This record gives sequence, structure tokens and C-alpha cells, in this order.
Amino acid sequence: MFSIGELSKRTKVKVPTIRYYEEMGLLPEAERTAGNQRRYDKAGLERLSFIRHARDLGFSIEAISSLIDLQDHPDRSCEAATDIAASQLSDVRAKIKRLRTLEKELSRISKGCDGEGVSEDCYVLASLADHELCGNEH
Repeated sequence: MFSIGELSKRTKVKVPTIRYYEEMGLLPEAERTAGNQRRYDKAGLERLSFIRHARDLGFSIEAISSLIDLQDHPDRSCEAATDIAASQLSDVRAKIKRLRTLEKELSRISKGCDGEGVSEDCYVLASLADHELCGNEH
């Protein structure tokens, strides 16, 4: 059995976050000692590790909840898990595309100013103040 502090150390998930996951129903409520301290078993540790890994990959709480539901019902088709993962991948690709656009625009704006003049004539500041000066939509 693990205390909440030990669970936190092993999974690198902060104690308030562990409590939050319990409140959200992602993590089963822990057993309590006579002194009302939470105690987690190996299954709780594994579940929290699952949640942490899914969060690291950017899955939403709702998606993780659905994945846990599938995990708790091993007789169900994994098609829904595949769909959730594919949706997450699509979201990540869209974010990457947006970040590349932002990178190009920031690079262009940065090159527009040599840093030698005064702020009144600064192209970076002017570009931020006037979206019309941007090279593309972002």
C-alpha cells in the first residue's frame, strides 16, 4: 500500500492532482486508514501511471475517462481507443501546423528589425500593434 505522498513520488504527479483525479472519477477513491490517510494499492499506482502517460501525450480528461472505461471492460472492441488516439494525433498535427506558421511569422518579424533604432521605429512593435503588417494569417 502506498500513501498519497509515495504515490506522488513514484508517478511524479502532484498530490493535489491525485486528489483531483479521484474527484473526477479517473482514479478510484483510496482506502483510508484509521487516521483517515489515503492508501493506494498497486492497481491505483498503475492507473495513475496510465493517466499520467495519457496526459503527457496530451489526451483530455474526457478522452482518458473513455480510455479507462474501455480498459475496465476488456471484452469490448478496441476500435474506440483507436479512434480516440487518432483524434488526438489529428489535434497534435493541427497544433504543429499552427506552430510552424507562428514560427515563420515570428522569424519574419524578428528579421524586420535590427535592434539598432529606437522603439518608436521598431518593426517588431509595429507588427504586434498592426496585424496588417503580418505576412500571413496566424
